[in-house]
Amino acid sequence: MLGSLIEKEITTPEYYPLTLNALVNACNQKSNRDPVANYDEDTVEEALELLRAKGLAVRITGAGTRVPKHAHRFAEKFNFGRRELAILCELMLRGPQTLGELRTRAERMHRFDDLDEVETVLQRLPDRVAKLPRQPGEKEARYTHLLSGEPREAIAPAPPATRTDRIGELEAEVARLREEVAALRAQFADFRRQFE
Repeated sequence: MLGSLIEKEITTPEYYPLTLNALVNACNQKSNRDPVANYDEDTVEEALELLRAKGLAVRITGAGTRVPKHAHRFAEKFNFGRRELAILCELMLRGPQTLGELRTRAERMHRFDDLDEVETVLQRLPDRVAKLPRQPGEKEARYTHLLSGEPREAIAPAPPATRTDRIGELEAEVARLREEVAALRAQFADFRRQFE
């Protein structure tokens, strides 16, 4: 919910703050989400109530507004800038990610010059972000947010079930290729910027 509010404020400011219906649609959209959710209005309203109680969201009503609208106060409450918001928003919307994935996916909210800049932002958020142990078959470690408590992976990493058969090899190869594609996209974006 909070991630959707942050994302919409940055990517579609002309429609922000959001009505309840717009927020339900934002939470349930099929792209840029992992996992994809299917919340109803009651669930979203309950979550908004919890966020308001924590000072993380507000309901906006008054003259000129036909229906109440909702906005986040995440940046104000924790004094986050655009870079921190982009990283935390991506982690809230898509779960644990590598540096390359974060850089590529956060590009629509904030442009990061390189992976070092992403890592620097992550290091400045030690109470909000954790680096997860690298899993077997994965090339890089992933980062996750700590906004809803310690992640299961950080508390007690369960050894993944490894398959030595052909399917297991293919799964590992697909994971490796995804990492390579994310890195190549980031390199291509850097290359393209040199000519803009």
